[in-house]
Amino acid sequence: MSGSQPAPAFELPNVGAGPDPCSLATLSGTESFVVLLFHHDDECHDCRAQAKKAGERYAALRARDAVAVSVLPRDRERAEDWQDRFDLPHPLLVDPDGTAGDDYGQPVRLPVFAELPIFGRLPAVAIVDARGAEPEVAWTYRGRSTWDHPSMTTVLEGLDSVRE
Repeated sequence: MSGSQPAPAFELPNVGAGPDPCSLATLSGTESFVVLLFHHDDECHDCRAQAKKAGERYAALRARDAVAVSVLPRDRERAEDWQDRFDLPHPLLVDPDGTAGDDYGQPVRLPVFAELPIFGRLPAVAIVDARGAEPEVAWTYRGRSTWDHPSMTTVLEGLDSVRE
C-alpha cells in the first residue's frame, strides 16, 4: 500500500546498531529512507525470521540509502536477548507500551489483550521517506494475522516504488 502522510516522531531505547536512544529525527538526518519493521512478539518465529532477513538484506537496503529498524513491543531484556542471538546490523528498538506501533497504525487484533502474543499486535511495515523537509510515511504493509509478514523482496519493491 502506498500514500504519503506525516511520519510520527519517536524516540525509543535501542539495543542494536546506532544511537541509544534512537529517534526518527536522528535517523532522518542521515538516511533518505527508514524502513520500520513492527514485530508483534519476540517469540514469534516469523518476526525473528523477518528481523534476520532484514539483516541479511542490509546491503540491498544501504544501496537504496535506507536503513531497516526493528521495533519490538517488549521489554529491553527480551530485545537484548534478540540482539545477542541474531547480531542484527540495524537498530533494534524497544517499544514495550506499543506507542510507536500505535502511532504508525500497527494493527491490534483484540486491544484488551494487546500484551498477549496470540491476541495482541499484528506485524506491520512502514517506509518513511526522509528526503523532504518533514519525514513522510510513503508505504505501509499491515498484517492481517500474526504470520502475515511481507517478504523482504516485497519491502524492497515497496521501497523502490517510493524512490521513483
